Amino acid sequence: MADLLEGLPIGASASFTKTVGEVDVTLFAGLTGDFHPVHMNEALMRRTTYGRRLVHGVFVLGLMSAAGAKLTADLPVSTVSIGYDRVRFVRPVFIGDTLTATYRIVEHQPDRARVLSEVTCVNQTGEAVATATHLLKVVS
Repeated sequence: MADLLEGLPIGASASFTKTVGEVDVTLFAGLTGDFHPVHMNEALMRRTTYGRRLVHGVFVLGLMSAAGAKLTADLPVSTVSIGYDRVRFVRPVFIGDTLTATYRIVEHQPDRARVLSEVTCVNQTGEAVATATHLLKVVS
């Protein structure tokens, strides 16, 4: 199994950057059915400490997944996500923010055909907005 992990060396990383637009939030709400007022009701959110609508946390997690896909899509072996651990949304994300998700391999588990990666997402000022550990299974 160790030979299957060679294409995923510890320290390998990839990043994905996107500026979140109004249409992204609207389409994401439509795709998921999550029309919670914190994402959709600007007037309500102006009265909160945030002062404006929040981008869905799971949308941010999707960008983190995109960074992982950039790293693994062209490998000679197939990989599948088996989950994210310790997902934390540490700062709010707003429409108009530019986010950069970075995915970095930190551990091999050859006996389980797994790779663990740390994933972080920062906004345009370099502040972390989300973190997670990703579990990736290598399949033959």
